[in-house]
Amino acid sequence: QVQVVESGGGLVQPGGSLRLSCAASGSIFSIYAMGWYRQAPGKQRELVAAINRGGSKNYADSVKGRFTISRDNAKNTVYLQMNSLKPEDTAVYYCNAVIFEPGATMDYWGQGTQVTVSS
Repeated sequence: QVQVVESGGGLVQPGGSLRLSCAASGSIFSIYAMGWYRQAPGKQRELVAAINRGGSKNYADSVKGRFTISRDNAKNTVYLQMNSLKPEDTAVYYCNAVIFEPGATMDYWGQGTQVTVSS
């Protein structure tokens, strides 16, 4: 009964910025971690950024210094601020949430939001 929904994707020019949002809702006991993955044409899905329950963050080397992940615990929401976007950032971005439900730990994925950086 948990739903994960992303928003904020779009078309931007190189060097531009976007802010993605991901909200988890439903029968949530607590959240272990939330993160962003992306999948570009011809490539496998890869981790972009993640934040765990303690607030520790990690980033893919390709986005360090350009992307920032943050969260609003009261809203069960994470954000991905993407600056200095490059054409190679073009991908479908997926939100992932690892959620502690009563009696279980579950992994949920959003539907994806398209980010296109023009070249």
